[in-house]
Amino acid sequence: MVNLNNAQPGLKYFILDYKGNSGRLTEKQQQMTITRFTFLLIVALVMAPPLYIPVSADVSTAATTLPAPTVISIWPGLAPGETKSGTGDAAASGGVTRVSDVFTPQLFVFTPSGGGHKRPAVLVFPGGGYGFLSQDLEGTEIASWLNGLGYVAIVLDYRVPNNREGALQDAQRSISLVRGRAKDWGIDPTRIGVLGFSAGGHLAARATVSYGSTTYAAVDKYDKISNRPDFALLIYPAYLIDSSKNVSPNVTPHAGMPPIFLTQTKDDPFLDAPEYFKALKDAGDQASLLIYDAGGHGYGLRLPETAEAHEWSDWAAVWLKSQLGD
Repeated sequence: MVNLNNAQPGLKYFILDYKGNSGRLTEKQQQMTITRFTFLLIVALVMAPPLYIPVSADVSTAATTLPAPTVISIWPGLAPGETKSGTGDAAASGGVTRVSDVFTPQLFVFTPSGGGHKRPAVLVFPGGGYGFLSQDLEGTEIASWLNGLGYVAIVLDYRVPNNREGALQDAQRSISLVRGRAKDWGIDPTRIGVLGFSAGGHLAARATVSYGSTTYAAVDKYDKISNRPDFALLIYPAYLIDSSKNVSPNVTPHAGMPPIFLTQTKDDPFLDAPEYFKALKDAGDQASLLIYDAGGHGYGLRLPETAEAHEWSDWAAVWLKSQLGD
């Protein structure tokens, strides 16, 4: 059991339990806080491979106006196991656009303005309990934020409802497909990661754990390309820990996984991140955990600026820059 009140930095990982001023972090606050944690990590890093923690946080976290996306179906025909097609039905509920009845998974590729170099790309997996997809809250709004950081954002409408294995197939296929078409979208094929919310966080964890194999028969040349994410971000993930407080078998960490960033709040009814973080550490993987006191679940980027957990995206941006270099 992870004791969040006594969390300490350790080998090959760090914990941020920021208790500073409310609202969005200023550059000075980011620099001071990161420097503090760099200092705390010196002893741990003596025994660990180098882990780059930036001493300055020159990252812009402003969202940007989204360009029109490139939209593609990820399967050349019907998705594996499906007997019908359909890109889903959208309906508004509680201020969120929910998409369900997805039988034809699609990628929405949002490329930031400017060019001239190969950019990192982030595949975004919206949440919705595997019953629907929170298309704006945890999809297009996140793509806008990622574009503002200079990254290609690719939102996956995976199969729902109640098709977890189909969703995993869609995620695995998408990683290979994006890597295979990296040149088309100005993407660096060595810097392609996944970011998931809630159930999408579970899906991102499954994709990160299961790389190197596929759960479907190859359909074309893209399935011969690596489906390993280069990094992963799990934002208020669900379903990682079972009722017995054990790691769910389909997301059990193993050595050699890519770096993972996790964040959650202590009042989240699906508070899985701390235990999963410990499992990652025990497996020898590089992981970073950011815990806040309050925020609940399913907030995306919409928390008020007076909420400390509003800052999770600032820290995620810092972490991404430390992993990707730009």
